[in-house]
Amino acid sequence: MDIILLENIQGLGDAGDVVTVKPGYARNKLIPDGVALRASKRNLAVADERKRVVKMRENRESEAYISLSNKISKTELTIEAQVGDDEKMFGSITSIDIHKALTEKEIVIDRHAIKLDQPIKSLGIYHVPVKISTEATGDLKVYVIKA
Repeated sequence: MDIILLENIQGLGDAGDVVTVKPGYARNKLIPDGVALRASKRNLAVADERKRVVKMRENRESEAYISLSNKISKTELTIEAQVGDDEKMFGSITSIDIHKALTEKEIVIDRHAIKLDQPIKSLGIYHVPVKISTEATGDLKVYVIKA
């Protein structure tokens, strides 16, 4: 039986694909769960339209992610840290601190996108990678200075 997938199903196909499955699997599982439709002319037209809309949305999101990664690459943050004797910092600079500084500059990203391997524990200039999506990453320049 030919069906049109409405969602991505691992091992079967992506949304909008026309696949052949056993009739019982289609009738008892896929169609009642709302993840597939019968492959009729009308449903094929609807599936093509959905695929086109999804593709346009993905392109728009991709352009937005690339624009944001370029903006992040051009951004420089200055974070002040208290230091004691011998220029040793009290505490450390973490991804939370970097996220707060980005939010103050009105750059809104997910905190987990900041890929800081280890907290920053000394003064200096650091390049912190920010992974916005699979194809868009930026390199944020962070200056850690004493307060």
